[in-house]
Amino acid sequence: MSITQLEEERDELLDQIEALEEKCDTLPICEEDDGCERCETFAKIEALSTKVEEIEDKIEDLLGEDED
Repeated sequence: MSITQLEEERDELLDQIEALEEKCDTLPICEEDDGCERCETFAKIEALSTKVEEIEDKIEDLLGEDED
């Protein structure tokens, strides 16, 4: 995968995270003390954030290879 493709995939995931965060703020479960721990939307955000980190690591690896 090219750096451009990885950046596009990362940007799409960040857009999805942003949309979920906006939704998350309006959910009744978010008003409860332990709501995030039980919230499916929050779990999705966490999973997407992990994917973003993995993609950013791949981008850094590719950029490092280009410098060599």
